[in-house]
Amino acid sequence: MRARHAIWVGLIMGAVGAAQAQVNPEVVASGLESPWALAFLPGGRFLVTEKAGRMRVLEPDGRANPPVQGLPAIAAGGQGGLLDVVTDSAFASNRTVYFCFSEPDAGGSANSTALAKAQLSADRTRLENLQLLFSQKPKVASRAHFGCRIVEMPDGTLFMTLGDRFSRKEDAQTLDNHLGKVIRLQKDGRPPADNPFTNRAGALPEIWSYGHRNGQGATLGPDGRFWMHEHGPQGGDEINVPQAGRNYGWPVITYGENYGGGKIGEGITAKAGMEQPLKYWVPSIAPSGMAFLTSDRYGAAWKGNLFVGSLKFGYLDRIELKDGKVVAEHKLLEDGRARIRDVRQGTDGLLYVLTDAQDGKLIRLQPR
Repeated sequence: MRARHAIWVGLIMGAVGAAQAQVNPEVVASGLESPWALAFLPGGRFLVTEKAGRMRVLEPDGRANPPVQGLPAIAAGGQGGLLDVVTDSAFASNRTVYFCFSEPDAGGSANSTALAKAQLSADRTRLENLQLLFSQKPKVASRAHFGCRIVEMPDGTLFMTLGDRFSRKEDAQTLDNHLGKVIRLQKDGRPPADNPFTNRAGALPEIWSYGHRNGQGATLGPDGRFWMHEHGPQGGDEINVPQAGRNYGWPVITYGENYGGGKIGEGITAKAGMEQPLKYWVPSIAPSGMAFLTSDRYGAAWKGNLFVGSLKFGYLDRIELKDGKVVAEHKLLEDGRARIRDVRQGTDGLLYVLTDAQDGKLIRLQPR
């Protein structure tokens, strides 16, 4: 693994579009094995997860340290492994990180999405005081649809997306399980008292919203709300701004269809009592990673834009919003054809992306 601090030539060759010409992609680090999530540490360092079950600290020059020790058992395989990671808003004083992963059962035959927190040691080599905050119920024999993005909200609560595990999609419509849900927790793992289903018999109190498929992007919006996107089946990827207690329709309604064709659910796109997405894609772009740009490093036209990575088509989608609606989209980095797994705004106000590959890269987007 080595830092290259050079322009990613494959991305900028032939980059003649106006939107593309506004950034220079700079490779900060390469040789990351299927990196999944990125967080920022003091001193210009980076914290990166690799799906196979490793967490690494990268130095400012991109040099990778040995894997951080102290992770729990992880069911790595298929879409599962070590997934999202975020630092606590008070990380400078408490060194706390939150991460989610696919957690195996005792026999290793089933798994579920779990959330843990720990302190990164002062020398950044190990996790200390590990605590399991949440474990999705039920565990399922599946290697797909873990969801697993985490967002800390201004009130200190944590949101996390949970996939439907593919084979159990109908459970996304019932409240006695965590499949196909968004959950909201306090930092000690307890559900807040004002969660929407706290006092409903038969409903799990962690649930915030339901009827989701597989959310692999989430972020705090400039409006102070939780935003997410989720994979559709074959078409019908969605951006949603989940509201407390609302039903987002999967798998009863969808703008997608079964793999190979054919209807899903009721074969309709709208139904009373089910929310419409803010935005949907047909065909699917296979979205992953999500961030709002709040800095002015790229000029006024980009400030407030939403950025979403595409795994399928290998580009970064710059999304313009007005009055809560998508008004324009611009494809960035598409010449590289690299699967974009994550996108974050750094403490320097610049955008960073992770590419999903055996030789995955951390890329900084330099303004021109």
